[in-house]
Amino acid sequence: MRYYLIVGEASGDLHASRLMHSLKQEDREAEFRFFGGDLMTAEGGTRVRHYRELAYMGFIPVLLHLRAIFRNMALCKQDIVAWKPNVVILVDYPGFNLDIAKFLHAKTSIPVYYYISPKIWAWKEWRIKSIKRNVDELFSILPFEVPFYENHYHYPIHYVGNPTAEEVRSFSSGYDETKTAFCQRCGLDVSKPIIALLAGSRKQEIKDNLPGMLAGAVSAAARNMEGDDKLQGYQIVIAGAPSIDRSYYKPFIAGKDVKIVFGQTYPLLVHSTAALVTSGTATLETALLHVPQVVCYETPLPKLIRWGFNHIIKCKYISLVNLIADCEIVPELFADRFSVEQIRKRLLAILPGGTDREKMLAGYREVERRLGSESAPDNAAHLMVELLENKDRGPAARPVGI
Repeated sequence: MRYYLIVGEASGDLHASRLMHSLKQEDREAEFRFFGGDLMTAEGGTRVRHYRELAYMGFIPVLLHLRAIFRNMALCKQDIVAWKPNVVILVDYPGFNLDIAKFLHAKTSIPVYYYISPKIWAWKEWRIKSIKRNVDELFSILPFEVPFYENHYHYPIHYVGNPTAEEVRSFSSGYDETKTAFCQRCGLDVSKPIIALLAGSRKQEIKDNLPGMLAGAVSAAARNMEGDDKLQGYQIVIAGAPSIDRSYYKPFIAGKDVKIVFGQTYPLLVHSTAALVTSGTATLETALLHVPQVVCYETPLPKLIRWGFNHIIKCKYISLVNLIADCEIVPELFADRFSVEQIRKRLLAILPGGTDREKMLAGYREVERRLGSESAPDNAAHLMVELLENKDRGPAARPVGI
């Protein structure tokens, strides 16, 4: 069968490439055409556009590139109709993909499958109308999305497992490096326990979060070693973002006894005693690697952001850990709760002997239970092929003018 996939960013390229790999196991005659990236290209098929030509984030960049965005949308629609796929698989990136879904529903008979459902439970919940009308099958990687869609909106979806959980399991099963070997390899102090800082993957996130995270970590480490001869003090290690040059971090760490390692986030977490983490997938990775954490996220206009979170945004938490558990397992210091003193206080509580450490680790086990142990791309591929075969639906039958 013919599969047309559309992604708009690096994470989508990763998830879609793994789905393509699994689809090839289910369907030996699978053909692929896609808007995607290098990882998808490596799986085979034809890349029509690289996702970098689609990915404009923020109001001003989108406004400046409207002509290119509309041109790519038109090209995508024309290309789908010309190729006549058996299914179009959308991966996250709802601003672009939901427009494609609307067109396909109105103008063709091509089924639309959505892999990694849009996070409308956090923002833009009104998009449910477009999803229910234009998406034939929705595949979720977050278990709490099932009751959200099915109970609130009576729209059945498929939970296929969580790829992050699968990635962490795969890493953990094959990683046996000792802390001594890791520290020697990365130029760290073998004798000191580690506090890891994951300050985000974008420059603005790092600029906003890292100074406060550093100050809180330094303060906690100093307080913890006062009057205790058994403690040799903690070393603070930043997990460098792969897309950010080392030089960008220099002004933040100047004059501080802080190290940075790149491309070693999972090994760093394995050997860390605790972590400070910005919101996002990193919070889930940290939990699945059993590292107690404090979630930190500074925002502009913190009081206004807090009001918006309490009155406009529909979800109770910002971290995936708490969202999956449906309770507060990790503290969330964002907006008006982000301060050096709060970071210091919460970090001390999760260091060995702290009041919150064991409770948090027990909460992580519940998160793992809820995520399950299934392979998300394998499950999704199996379901997709089965659904397509059962429906016995061919490619678009009527010509379309765009």
